[in-house]
Amino acid sequence: MRLYIEILIRADLEALWRATQDPARHQRWDLRFGRIEPLSEHRFRYSTLGISGVGVHTGDRHAADGSCTSALRFGSDHPLSPIRAGSGYWRYLPTPAGIRFLTSYGYRPHVLPPRLMWWATAWSFDRLRLWLETGRSPVRTLLQALAEAATRTAAVALTAWLAGPLAALAAAALAVAVPPLPGTPAARRCLRHPIEHPRERPCPRSSSARSAPTSPASTPGSSAASASGSTAARPA
Repeated sequence: MRLYIEILIRADLEALWRATQDPARHQRWDLRFGRIEPLSEHRFRYSTLGISGVGVHTGDRHAADGSCTSALRFGSDHPLSPIRAGSGYWRYLPTPAGIRFLTSYGYRPHVLPPRLMWWATAWSFDRLRLWLETGRSPVRTLLQALAEAATRTAAVALTAWLAGPLAALAAAALAVAVPPLPGTPAARRCLRHPIEHPRERPCPRSSSARSAPTSPASTPGSSAASASGSTAARPA
């Protein structure tokens, strides 16, 4: 199974790099991981609700045009782990409108359906976007999302009580169809499939030393990275 998620983030490339490459910052916004713990320079352990796995960072690539790619492999032998094994990459593509931040990863699914995995990743990407663009902390946006979900659920329940099941079904459909508030993370703001760009480069496949990019316009080139991406403690 392979998933693709992309979002446009209007933020500085260095800020985005730090938020995704630093384990302590990564675990703040990524709904999929409650904790990310470095084990060595290239290995890390990730866990959520007592379910853990191990990832291996396989390299970064910093191109002369300012784009970056970070790759890794990950897996878990826990019986309840949603992923048995997989690999993928994160890409950072500067554009005049902002940074195209995207991931593509393949994995052997287990327990959770692929659609739910896609949703969790996309929702987390938009949560990261709000953090970098507006300064709202991941905790704050999570609380706002829970409050908005509770409000919509209460509205559907009230409609059912006052107007019956048919009206409640209509209210439920409306609650799902109406977009979340601008300050609430939403998976629907992400792309499910890549958009072809004339200057798009293929995903690099060899590894290099990791370093934070200095600017979208001037980043030293290095050797290519293999397919996967996240932090030195970050699953794709």
